[in-house]
Amino acid sequence: MDLSTIAFALMALITVGSGVVVVFANRLIHAVFALLFTFFGTAGLYVFLGADFVAGAQVMVYVGGILVLLLFGVMLTNRIYDMRILAERVNFKRSVIIVGIGFALLAGVMLKTPWNAVTKDDPASSTAEIGSALMTTYLLPFEVAAILLLAALIGASMLASGGEGEDEGEA
Repeated sequence: MDLSTIAFALMALITVGSGVVVVFANRLIHAVFALLFTFFGTAGLYVFLGADFVAGAQVMVYVGGILVLLLFGVMLTNRIYDMRILAERVNFKRSVIIVGIGFALLAGVMLKTPWNAVTKDDPASSTAEIGSALMTTYLLPFEVAAILLLAALIGASMLASGGEGEDEGEA
């Protein structure tokens, strides 16, 4: 067992373990903090697999944006950080049986599939490849997506401000 296998197993354990904590946590704040470790574990797996751009995007978008939004939502809402998650276990035994059958089927397929190892000769940076593709081959869809996001941002700010034609002096 080499160091890369140990690193992969550690990242996978962090990701899966914190994902289980997210699902089964009794308090909302514990689930949000476990989600932090799930996102970082996923980013670590991306780094390990050589997708450094995707790992950076994972950290910036999910940890930097979505998770911080969830944390502020939980912390700034009155007494929600101390709230317990009330969940009933409806049909728990049946759910465990169905998930177990699905897991057994997936494990059987994984064990019977002849996996071929893919090796890369030149470990080029995926960031440079993505940047080059966005500025050459996919420039038009990239610009259309940017314009759509800008329109959504302007629309959201207009909806949040109450629309047009309102004066600040009126109460």
